[in-house]
This record gives sequence, C-alpha cells and structure tokens, in this order.
Amino acid sequence: MAGLAFFLVPLAATLEFSLRTAHGHGLAAYRDLVSDPQFWSTLEISLKLAGETAVAALLLLVPTAYWVHLRAPGLRPLVTFVCVLPFVVPPIVLIVGLLDVFRSQTWFVSTPQFLVPGYVVLVLPYVWFSLDSGLRAIDVRTLTDAAQSLGAGRTRALVQVILPSLRASILGAALLTLAIVLGEFTMASLSLFDTFPVYVAYVGQTQATGAAALTIVSFGLLWAAMFCLILVTRGRHRAAVR
Repeated sequence: MAGLAFFLVPLAATLEFSLRTAHGHGLAAYRDLVSDPQFWSTLEISLKLAGETAVAALLLLVPTAYWVHLRAPGLRPLVTFVCVLPFVVPPIVLIVGLLDVFRSQTWFVSTPQFLVPGYVVLVLPYVWFSLDSGLRAIDVRTLTDAAQSLGAGRTRALVQVILPSLRASILGAALLTLAIVLGEFTMASLSLFDTFPVYVAYVGQTQATGAAALTIVSFGLLWAAMFCLILVTRGRHRAAVR
C-alpha cells in the first residue's frame, strides 16, 4: 500500500493542479493542449521515431540474441556488457559523437531520423534484457532442432517458431522504447528537433497548469500502451491454452 500511495499521491496532486482555473476547476488546460497544433505535430514525430527505433533495435538484437543463445552461450556475458554500456555514456556525449560521424551527411542530419541511431543505442540495454529473458524462458535449442527436423532452415525456425514465443518480450521491448523516446530531451534539443519531450520542456517553462496537464497526458499515453500490451499478451496466452 505504501508503494501504491507513493506512486498515486503525486499523480493525483498533479491531476488536481492541472484542473485549476481562475474560477475553480475545469478542463481549460486540456482544451488548450489539444487545440495546440504543436502538441500533435511533436507527438507524431516522437511516435514515428519510437516506431523506427523499435524496429531497428529489434532487427539488430533479435537475431543476435537468438544466435548467442543457440550457438555461443559463452558470449552472453560479453554481449550483455556491450549492451549495458549506454548506461555510462551520457546522451550529450552520444549526440556529439553522432554529429561528428554524420557531419558529411547533411541530408540525414537535417531530418528527425538522425535521432534514430542514437535512440537505438539508448534502448539497447532494455531491448536486450527483455529479449534475453524471453529466450531464457524457452528451450531455444530444442525448438530449433525440432523445426529443422521438419525441414525448416534456421531463419525460418526463428521467424515461425522462436518469434511467436517471444511476442511478450518483443512487445515489452517496444513499450520500453516508446517510454524512452517520449522522455528523451537532451539529444533532440541539442539537434534542434521539435520532438514531444522538447515540447514538454517548453510548456513546463511557460505554463504551469499546462505542464501538469501534459504530464497527465504523457502518463495516459504510456498506460494506454501498457494496457494494449497486456491485452495482446493475454490474448496470446488464451490462444496457446486452447
């Protein structure tokens, strides 16, 4: 109960503050928020970046994690170490390095997709641990051998046998990616891109109740994504039981 109160009391206080108006309480802050075109444009950009980051990270790590668990389990500590390195690399250092690497590619640096490589690095630990936990929960070698005994190659075994078993882990990794991209401010700000976190920071500096309302909306987006994850995984579990 104490943990629940620790989470809910600040959220309830923020909600109450977001409803304050000059004449009591109302939804003025939320109406101003949803009528602001910049809210929708920045949210669209960040959601696209989150989707692109999730796809890139999964394409990179799903085959890697599968190969490590199947063929080289001894390399798992090394891969884990490499994937957790972003924890000790500040985003400001990462974005400066990316700007130096892509300085000759001006067409790429001028697009929001320039942030995707940096975001992929940031989400590596979360995606890796999500996939690693999923793979450790199943017998990768037995499932692969069974698929190959039925004539499937390793790629087909991964796509048709392993990936369905990792659906919850993949969706969890995608949800974590969404949360990180919707909260990452430093890289987008230094790159001069108007993403959702930059818009949140701007509103926080200029509007009191608007910032509180935006906080509640951000929580709502993440909880909605989590609810969708629960529904998908529960539906998958019921189908498997049947």
